[in-house]
Amino acid sequence: MSVEAPEVVLIPEPKQELRKGSRRRPVRRGSRPATVIVLAITIVWLIPTIGLFVTSIRPVWESNNSGWWTIFTNPIITGNNYAEVLTGGSSLPDGITPFLFNTIAVAIPATVIPIVIACMAAYALVWIPFRGTTAIFVMIIALQVIPIQMVLLPLLDLFNNGWSLGPIPIAPNLDNPETGRSLVMNTFVPLWIVHIVVALPLAVFLMHNAISRLPKELFDAAKIDGASHYVIFRRLVLPLSMPAIAAFAIFQFVWVWNDYIVALTYASGSPDVAPITRYLAYLSGSMGVNQHLMTAGAFISMLIPIAIFFGLQRHFVRGLTAGAIEG
Repeated sequence: MSVEAPEVVLIPEPKQELRKGSRRRPVRRGSRPATVIVLAITIVWLIPTIGLFVTSIRPVWESNNSGWWTIFTNPIITGNNYAEVLTGGSSLPDGITPFLFNTIAVAIPATVIPIVIACMAAYALVWIPFRGTTAIFVMIIALQVIPIQMVLLPLLDLFNNGWSLGPIPIAPNLDNPETGRSLVMNTFVPLWIVHIVVALPLAVFLMHNAISRLPKELFDAAKIDGASHYVIFRRLVLPLSMPAIAAFAIFQFVWVWNDYIVALTYASGSPDVAPITRYLAYLSGSMGVNQHLMTAGAFISMLIPIAIFFGLQRHFVRGLTAGAIEG
């Protein structure tokens, strides 16, 4: 009598259910080559900065006689370069500190004032209907193509002599009657005016694009609640436009901080208002022999822009990507 073997039934394993709200991580293919390429580009981009930093911490005789890469075989470093730049020395008339504060006094108003004016102008062009808004906006955009070099000499003539259309004075002559010199030259006022005038077209354009993307329903609800334009602007527009404001603030602050041509034109003869770029040009010497001091001063001048960039980095990235992805 034969006994049949029992039939084996294979039961498939139950699939593991994903928890609610969890997602499978997609398998990224080819990410390692992309990472290597980005890392290589970053290293190549940082080589000049590394060279400047190494030069700033090397003694003067080493910097004049050998390249910065020799520090790996002959590691001689010093902090005298930074001490001489900060406090002044035998070859320097003064330290970098007064010029650093002059740059701060120029950069902060030249950044804040255009942002305030541009935000108010952009809000009026977008949400306050009146005739000619399109024409005004086109004219503002057209002003961006005017290079800064074209406005330096006319504004210099304005600050020195004033403007007049025949017998009608357009801008008064601000000369001091006792000395015969202009009252505004060799002060912070020309630097503020030039930087504000040059920055306003771009600022209005950026803020117009950012404010126009805000939902119209939000403003309608605020008007139904009885909010005035001032309340809407202060409580809705400014907070919602903060990424765009931060992005422009970083660009404008770094531009003013590193400016040299405006400072050379309007503050070349007065060390009381000269910014840090004028001091760095002086550090280079007549034949560029003070490269150890110039590189040390350059790294000191980099500290505040870097701190501002990292402080506003989150808003900066949001401002650059605003409107790139919708829906």
